[in-house]
Amino acid sequence: MLIVSAQKAVGEILDPKMRQVFWKTLGLTILALIIIWNLVTAGLETFAVPFISEWFASFSLPDWTGTMGLFAAIFAGLGLAVGLAFLIGPVSAVIAGLFLDDVAEHVESQDYPNDKAGTAMPLGRSIIMSVKFFGIVILGNMFALMLLLVPGVNLIAFFAVNGYLLGREYFEFAAMRHHDVETVRMLRSRYSGTIIMGGLMIACFLAIPIVNLLTPLFGAALMVHLHKAIASKAQITQ
Repeated sequence: MLIVSAQKAVGEILDPKMRQVFWKTLGLTILALIIIWNLVTAGLETFAVPFISEWFASFSLPDWTGTMGLFAAIFAGLGLAVGLAFLIGPVSAVIAGLFLDDVAEHVESQDYPNDKAGTAMPLGRSIIMSVKFFGIVILGNMFALMLLLVPGVNLIAFFAVNGYLLGREYFEFAAMRHHDVETVRMLRSRYSGTIIMGGLMIACFLAIPIVNLLTPLFGAALMVHLHKAIASKAQITQ
């Protein structure tokens, strides 16, 4: 059930409809990062660099003031670049969260044309879902950075935490299109192991730079297929 769902999801990532969602997500992500870069750069130039220069000047080291200001600007720029690289995954997850219904509708209409179409999330719930995905991806990326410090332990923690959180959130997204909250909770509880394993597959995408941009598309497609299989096995009307 899980392997078949994953194979279908991977096969659909490069589908023309999915590519449209990806390019929209990528374009808006780049725009958002440019805006963040300009805002943070303006803030650093206005406040941080002058503060450091004045701080060194207070030690009566005028010859060093300009040099340290230059070093401060360079290190601030490098730190900002690293920070933006860290934000690529989370920002794209927020933006992609607004288009997950497009992915779900495409998968359902293409692979389950005889089933009742799911109900798209209201805009407010879609925004809330995007924010939740943002928090999850931030957490996942923090663990990914920690892998550099303590190999092994944090690798396990990364996949354990993200397997649970990503599986839960993406499954709820797919299932809530068809069922009420109580039914979704029942399915999630009864098939928690399968859903967590699906989350681990999504976490694998999240852990790979560049590939992690595809995480929302793969996650949504995977859980649409997995929900269909689980609901069918549980003999619940969809």
